[in-house]
Amino acid sequence: MRRPRPAVGSPLQLLLLACSFALTAYAGLRLLDGDRFGIALWFVGAAVLHDLVLVPLYGAADQALLRGFEAAGGRRWVSYVRVPAALSLLLLLVWFPLISGRVADRYAFATGLSADGFPARWLLITAVLFGGSAVVFVLRRRREATHADQG
Repeated sequence: MRRPRPAVGSPLQLLLLACSFALTAYAGLRLLDGDRFGIALWFVGAAVLHDLVLVPLYGAADQALLRGFEAAGGRRWVSYVRVPAALSLLLLLVWFPLISGRVADRYAFATGLSADGFPARWLLITAVLFGGSAVVFVLRRRREATHADQG
């Protein structure tokens, strides 16, 4: 008869798990030290906005992208648009307060730095992401064409 395996593999894993919970509890207490209602409202609002508004928009945009690539005859190439778009939108989501300039004064007061360059930097990063993806796309298409001519 086999003995059941323990849920935690080793004492080191248990120690690391306990440390991660302690760190999370500390971060949560520090975060909620200020405006608890505002932070709770922000978390709930972010969850509702993401689940009820953004996820359907992501899905609709992805379906439109897939239909467009199917019409062009290459559904396997959709990742060359999907990956840079997802990374760019993630950066926009994370840095939106600074990109939009809504918290520029507070950022300058807290850090002593100007928030003026954030929109231009985000656009530059987006251009680099899409440009890099386009370069990889062209190189792979060229390699496939070369292999098709040889074989």
